[in-house]
Amino acid sequence: MKIMANRMDRGFFRYQKEFEDRALEVLRSGWYVLGNQVKSFEEEFAAYTGGGYCVGLASGLDALWIAFRVLGIGPGDEVIVQGNTYIASVMGITMNGATPVFVEPDEYFNIDTEKIEEKITKRTKAILAVHLYGQASKMDAVTELAHKYGLKVVEDCAQSHGACFHGQMTGTFGDVGCFSFYPSKNIGAFGDGGAVVVKDEKLAEDFRIFRNYGSEKRYYNKIVGANSRLDELQAGLLRVRLNHADECEEERRQIAERYLRELKNPELMLPKLREGATAVWHQFVIRTSRREELISYLNDREIGTIIHYPIPPHLSEAYKGLGYERGAFPITEQYADEVLSIPMYNGMTDEEQGYVIEALNGF
Repeated sequence: MKIMANRMDRGFFRYQKEFEDRALEVLRSGWYVLGNQVKSFEEEFAAYTGGGYCVGLASGLDALWIAFRVLGIGPGDEVIVQGNTYIASVMGITMNGATPVFVEPDEYFNIDTEKIEEKITKRTKAILAVHLYGQASKMDAVTELAHKYGLKVVEDCAQSHGACFHGQMTGTFGDVGCFSFYPSKNIGAFGDGGAVVVKDEKLAEDFRIFRNYGSEKRYYNKIVGANSRLDELQAGLLRVRLNHADECEEERRQIAERYLRELKNPELMLPKLREGATAVWHQFVIRTSRREELISYLNDREIGTIIHYPIPPHLSEAYKGLGYERGAFPITEQYADEVLSIPMYNGMTDEEQGYVIEALNGF
């Protein structure tokens, strides 16, 4: 039996007619940019998150860098972020000329909120909370520190569509919630796409202007903006995804619960769930000090895996200019050496789950 680490075709075939009908609807409409599909998706996604206003953008990275730009964060400013995130989180900071200040993660793979305050300086302007792998961060502590020091809060929700902390959905705690709709995400498009969610109507309008060349009215440009628009076709298809978000989330939760219940191998460290937080299981990430051996063992059994992520941003070639050496963030680096994402996708059969469990228990 061959099992991929992730596959998206089953999510399409399950709702194939709905996707195809919506695609034809958009194609036949003759309106392909910033039309009724984008407007409807923005309204529906805002309602889904409870965040107030949603503005569709071209990608998750655009959501991040444009968020910091619109918030006025740039050269000379510092943004606190966890060290073990995907590099796009950091790029959202540095593309504006600001400096990332790294904090070690906690045992749930999210930012260790007890280590944030010691990193705050006069130059600190924001905290970027990343809800990694689909579990909500400890947002009460993040927002408390932000209020204490007058900081902005940006949330990277690329992997946490639907995840909640104490009943409140990620993306709605801070000033801006940034979402990616890359095809592999829990609510994924069929190409690139992203969005921001904000509570402030004026801020939402600032994003709408910025995404469209800085234009509030066609050919009248208020600012130097960007071309970052969620297109009509992707918005229409995302509306179908959104209609089935809850049932797809529940399916992933059931797979994760089976993994947690039946995986029993002392060589493997299973993910932990934070009290008060929910996980939507964008990834099911285990840890092992024998990762390369385990990958080879699983490859022999045609079970795919992915490492999220093998090189932390502070050690990447892209950020060698920051001057960090190995050992600067030992917990971040240990996670990078040990984490492994095992198969997790909608449409994964009971037989496939059992095969993965049996193989991992036999390692």
